[in-house]
This record gives sequence, structure tokens and C-alpha cells, in this order.
Amino acid sequence: MRKLEFELSGLAGVGICIMVGLMVLGNCIGNGIEKMADKDRYVTVKGLAEREVTANKVIWPLPYNNVGNNLDDLYNAVEKSKNALVTFLEKNGISKEEIIMSAPTVTDREAQSYTPENIKYRYQVESVITVVSSQVEKVMQLMNSQAELMKQGIAIGEDYRYQTQFEFTQLNELKPQMIEEATRNARAVAQKFADDSKSKLGGIRRANQGQFSISSDSNTPQLKRVRVVTTVDYFLK
Repeated sequence: MRKLEFELSGLAGVGICIMVGLMVLGNCIGNGIEKMADKDRYVTVKGLAEREVTANKVIWPLPYNNVGNNLDDLYNAVEKSKNALVTFLEKNGISKEEIIMSAPTVTDREAQSYTPENIKYRYQVESVITVVSSQVEKVMQLMNSQAELMKQGIAIGEDYRYQTQFEFTQLNELKPQMIEEATRNARAVAQKFADDSKSKLGGIRRANQGQFSISSDSNTPQLKRVRVVTTVDYFLK
């Protein structure tokens, strides 16, 4: 009888242990499910940062043409135009290091497959002098002073192949501040969402800083707008 009572008591103890174990296991599973559910609760927001900056580099091509029927005379005319143009630039504060001269291109119009009638000049020489400078304001002033060249018989042509370019090369100096600002703006949006949904804003789940873009208006190409949009996921509790 005592043996039976002992066995029953042992079975009861085992049952209690199993019950306690199942309760603990259930509680752990419940907590785990709750935590997994919390991990699925997040909000995706975007933060914007913008800066308006002035270009710190300009590339100014100056194409000009000379025509003639005698190559020797034409060579002298090309040299005269080149020297006058370089003198104009240097006199107005452009250094020799900022002036790049390309080899001229000679076109024999009579040797072309299609030759227009009544050609007055057989040869055409196309030359290009390019100014590459950090003196953006000075170059812009010179661009508006090309009438001086016309007085010397030099007409700067307009060609889609030779467009003036304004560049901003100091983006790396702006990146840290702009990323910080964009992330701060993203968090403010996330906080507003959390407040509206009666939630508590948690840490960052995932972040993407986005691509920096530099754009300008055709009327003011020297003014650049730097822009970055960050995308951030925040946990909600």
C-alpha cells in the first residue's frame, strides 16, 4: 500500500513538473511571439536635406574659325587670332595654367564629298581655346565682355559641342552635415507617426542614405542645388 502511495506521489510530482515546464515553455513562446510581432512593427520614413551652393569650377570653351585659300596665310591668321585671344584672357586675370589650347582642325571644302557651289574660301580652320578655372565670377565677367574680341576681328562661335560648364567639386565637405540633417528630419517624421499611432519610437531597423544629386537652372547655371533623401526604418513599440 505504501509502495503504491509512493508511486502515486512520484507520478504527481512528475505531473507537476511537467505542468510547470509547459507553463514556462508557453510563457517563453508567448514572449517570443510578442517580440517577433514587435519586430514586424516599424515605420518607413524619408528625410530631405538641401543646400544651394555656387559652382567653384568653370570650363569655358572659346571656339573660333579662320577661312582662306592660302594655307600659309591662313596659318598666320590663326596664330594672330590665338595670340589676341590669349592676350585678352591674361590681361583680364586668367593665368597661363588656366588656358588650354587644342590643335586646330583644317577642313578642305573642295575635298568633301558634297561641295557647295560658289565657295569663296577653300580652307576652314576651327580652333578652340578652353579656360578651366576656379575664378568663376571673373570668367562670367569675361563672358559678358566678348565685344572686345569682336573689335579685333575675333568672333567666338556658338556650337553645341562647346558648352560652358559650371561644376561644384566640394560635395564631400557637405556630405556629413547633410546626411545628419536628413536623418534628423526623418526621425522627426517617424516621431510624429509614432505619436499619432499611440506608439513609442524605437531604434533604427534599417537605413539608406540615398544618392546625392546636383542640379541647376538653365538661367543661373553657376548656382547649384545639392539634394539628398535618406530612407530610414524605425521600430515601433
